[in-house]
Parts: sequence; C-alpha cells; structure tokens
Amino acid sequence: MTGASGFVGGAVCRALTAWGMTTYAFGRRPTVPQARLGNATYRSWDLTHGPLKDAPHVDAVVHCAGSVTDWGPAPALFAANLTGTRSALTTFPGARFVHVSTASVYDPYGPSIMVSEDEAPVSRYMNAYGASKAAAERLALDHGAVILRPHAVYGPGDTTLLPRVLSAVRGPLLPAVGTGRQRISLTSIGNLVQACLLAATGPVTSGVFNIADASPVTIDDAFRDILRERGIKARPLYVPTRIARPLATLAEGAYLLARRPQPPRITRYAIGHLALERTLDITAARQVLGYDPRPTSFAGAAGW
Repeated sequence: MTGASGFVGGAVCRALTAWGMTTYAFGRRPTVPQARLGNATYRSWDLTHGPLKDAPHVDAVVHCAGSVTDWGPAPALFAANLTGTRSALTTFPGARFVHVSTASVYDPYGPSIMVSEDEAPVSRYMNAYGASKAAAERLALDHGAVILRPHAVYGPGDTTLLPRVLSAVRGPLLPAVGTGRQRISLTSIGNLVQACLLAATGPVTSGVFNIADASPVTIDDAFRDILRERGIKARPLYVPTRIARPLATLAEGAYLLARRPQPPRITRYAIGHLALERTLDITAARQVLGYDPRPTSFAGAAGW
C-alpha cells in the first residue's frame, strides 16, 4: 500500500489486514498509529525521491499515494502524481499494480454525462492536478495496471469533500454554484475500498474502471443530507455559473499573485465539479470486476 497514511490508503490498508493479508504500508509521514493501518507493517517513503532500494517482495500494489489538492504549483503536483507513480512502478516491477486515479481526468470544460472509461484522458486540463493525474494514468497503463477512477470520495476520515462543504457554510446559508439540480456521482470510501480489493485480489489484472456509488444523486440532495446529518441549520443558496466563473478566475489570479498556498474558496475547478453534471458509467466495474456498490449515504456523518 502506498499512501497508507492518507484517507483512502489507510482505509484500504485496514481492509486488507482484516482479510488476513500480509500488508506492507508506505506513506510520507514519519510515523502512523498502528490502529490506522490495521497493524500493518509501516515504513516512511517519499515517492518523489525515487524508488525504494530494499523493497519487500509483494504480489500486488495498491497505489494511493499522490496529491489530493487541486491547487498548487505544477512541479509539485507532477512530482507527487507522476514521479511518485513512476517510483512505485519501478520499485515493484513484477507485481500487479492497482492505480487509484480520479474522475478529474475527464474533460473539465464540459459536463460529464454517464461518461465511459474511453472518454479520458483528454488533450487539455484546467490545472496541473488534472494534467498530472492523466500523465500518471498513461504511465500506469503502459505497465498494464488496473486503473480506478473514483469521484469525490467521502466517508469517515474524509479530509477533502466534507470539510470543503462545511467550511463554505455562512450562517444560515451554504453558498453553492449552479442550480442544485445537476446530477453527480459520488464515491463512498466503502465502495472505493471494495473496488481496490477486487482489483488487487481478483482475476482482472489490467483495465480502466469508473468507481462510484450505485447511482448518481443531485447536488442539492447531497448538500442537504450533509447539513442534516451534521445538525447544521443552513440551506444551500445557488449562484448562477455565469456569475461565479468570472469571480473564480479573478480570485485565482489574486491568489496566484499573492502566492497564497491555500486555494480561494471558489475555483474554476470546483465549479466544474459541482455546478456541472459529473456522472460516471460504472457498467464495466460491475461486469468485469464484480463491483457491487451501495447507494450514496451520509448516515453517520455527524461522527466523521
């Protein structure tokens, strides 16, 4: 497991050890609590520094390491996503390789309506995050990997989606972009863990698969479910995309000039993933991997 110290990697690691599999966990952090890894053997490894010289022999690699932010300088994002993937592939040349990618490799400039796996990568991206993840995918595919493309992963331990939604709440309102009626495919951490285990241990050793919950939901339903589960008395308020997009462009420019390390509250990337339809066709995962996802649910989010 690479990226075992992160949200997704830690969850997959715990599932693997629960299945009784000998699991080696690697992450950038110096130490990680054993409970977070299911008591797997942990070792610190920064993949941007190159391959591991004394790696253990393994049958399969689940590669979750990489940047989880869509904001930052291109060299750092390419180092985390492309160089890191190359280091993992070089370190474990004979192992089955499961590469956890992202639905951000699809066209960011238009809606993704039940997109199939052959519709990505595309020729241009809105930021270095999408471009670096697409480059990492191409590299992994050249090595015959299994590619998994989740979208907006959420669940216990979520460090991205839920915090971003909650941080946007302003008093009784949750400002958002679009109409609220746009559909979106979300991926629960439980469903993504299931897909990772199928890809690492099943008969399929290569291919590209969208990974999402059983069916899409509207963004308004998702927002309201999150707020209700968290006990927050607020409601979504939608700003038209034609107004939000130029504001996001201005905000990004100002933050870049100021060299701010954190992204502005509104970005073109975020608008593209929340204000347009982003739905994934998961037929291939169901039929080929044997993937059987559960519906989208934020039950228990009060404790996340």
